[in-house]
Amino acid sequence: MTRECTSPAPGPGAPLSGSVLAETAVVFAVVLSIHAAVWDRYSWCAVALAVQAFYVQYKWDRLLQQGSAVFQFRMSANSGLLPASMVMPLFGLVMKERCQAAGNPFFERFGIVVAATGMAVALFSSVLALGITRPVPTNTCVILGLAGGVIIYIMKHSLSVGEVIEVLEVLLIFVYLNMILLYLLPRCFTPGEALLVLGGISFVLNQLIKRSLTLVESQGDPVDFFLLVVVVGMVLMGIFFSTLFVFMDSGTWASSIFFHLMTCVLGLGVVLPWLHRLIRRNPLLWLLQFLFQTDTRIYLLAYWSLLATLACLVVLYQNAKRSSSESKKHQAPTIARKYFHLIVVATYIPGIIFDRPLLYVAATVCLAVFIFLEYVRYFRIKPLGHTLRSLLSLFLDERDSGPLILTHIYLLLGMSLPIWLIPRPCTQKGSLGGARALVPYAGVLAVGVGDTVASVFGSTMGEIRWPGTKKTFEGTMTSIFAQIISVALILIFDSGVDLNYSYAWILGSISTVSLLEAYTTQIDNLLLPLYLLILLMA
Repeated sequence: MTRECTSPAPGPGAPLSGSVLAETAVVFAVVLSIHAAVWDRYSWCAVALAVQAFYVQYKWDRLLQQGSAVFQFRMSANSGLLPASMVMPLFGLVMKERCQAAGNPFFERFGIVVAATGMAVALFSSVLALGITRPVPTNTCVILGLAGGVIIYIMKHSLSVGEVIEVLEVLLIFVYLNMILLYLLPRCFTPGEALLVLGGISFVLNQLIKRSLTLVESQGDPVDFFLLVVVVGMVLMGIFFSTLFVFMDSGTWASSIFFHLMTCVLGLGVVLPWLHRLIRRNPLLWLLQFLFQTDTRIYLLAYWSLLATLACLVVLYQNAKRSSSESKKHQAPTIARKYFHLIVVATYIPGIIFDRPLLYVAATVCLAVFIFLEYVRYFRIKPLGHTLRSLLSLFLDERDSGPLILTHIYLLLGMSLPIWLIPRPCTQKGSLGGARALVPYAGVLAVGVGDTVASVFGSTMGEIRWPGTKKTFEGTMTSIFAQIISVALILIFDSGVDLNYSYAWILGSISTVSLLEAYTTQIDNLLLPLYLLILLMA
């Protein structure tokens, strides 16, 4: 959201602000809803994790206010530890339930591993916060110890030895990624955003290594391997060039040529052979055959190309407007930024309705392109580096306080994660009926429609503000109403959606996520679709 500024984190000894307490209440409502739907020992672990995260979040906020955190975090928001800590555990729980209902024991266990991994990285972030807090907060340490003891005890008696090793592997990768990326990218994340993003990357990296070492003929879907290799390859490429350009000027032509050559070497010499080993065929030929397999895919690709051209024209038009204006304003208005949300909605809805596998792969390719262009901008790689810096500076907001511009990547992730994270092997026996039929639309509803409408109406017509924030009651109400209208339109145009009279749960889920949008200071493009996905799957 860009329609308002956020309240700073509370200072040392200050009481929790109203917005933080309201955000906490919304998150606990989600946790208790999932607990009531699942009601097993793992959901009790999630409740214990939420309780300790609430107490530790306040310590993180104090560290940020004092400037005592180990790394430089984004200062325009609170730590966000509680909402971020609960995403992976809750998603793992609902995945376990859905796959258990579908009779898929492999993915049922996988869901438990996801939940356990999320709890492990969240507990590590809590221990880190308490370890650098002075004086040591005794009461919070006791709460963390009790919650951690309960979680470790239950997981010890629930996970196999191999699953425990897998959780520890992800935790080890997470620790190293924290040390590397938070050092290289100061002020790009809050502690909660770092937990969510780096925890996800760590899990993906571990899954890719595991599948590469235990490869079986015809095991897995090629589109899943494609996503894993692209995400890991782009992250490793960034770490490689960040380390390399410490010792050389990245803005020269010699460095730029070297960057492009090394990109080709890494792509052709590492990424493609790695993908070839996983899918057992030529990756380029597979991709071309996949993209142009049917006439529908050709039409969709042509349509998406037009929308991509339109997005580029919007960027050029806004920059031309800034150049010709005598105003000293250097940022695009809120409504201009929301054009991209509308373009993304127009991109994803036809893909979800007509060809989800194509949308899955196209979103992966788009993610790789976005990250690569951000590397070009960040390292000032010729000939496009300086041009991209100039064009994109118009769309910066308070969340882009670090060296990277991540809001457009978060928007793509928020729209794509509901597509990528659907446990497809668990959808064969109708287990995604009712409200769960809307899971692929979670990003469209929460970000494409809800966030856009709330921002536009809140900034233009809103007068009644939610306590502790500058976000408005009118923006939230119009957001809920617009999402309900969107659900009705989805029912009309997507014959595969059958809500099965689960309207009350859908309304409650949409309203809860809209309230979270009103109070959270985290990256809503990423957080809101994940919470709506979790609620719809429950």
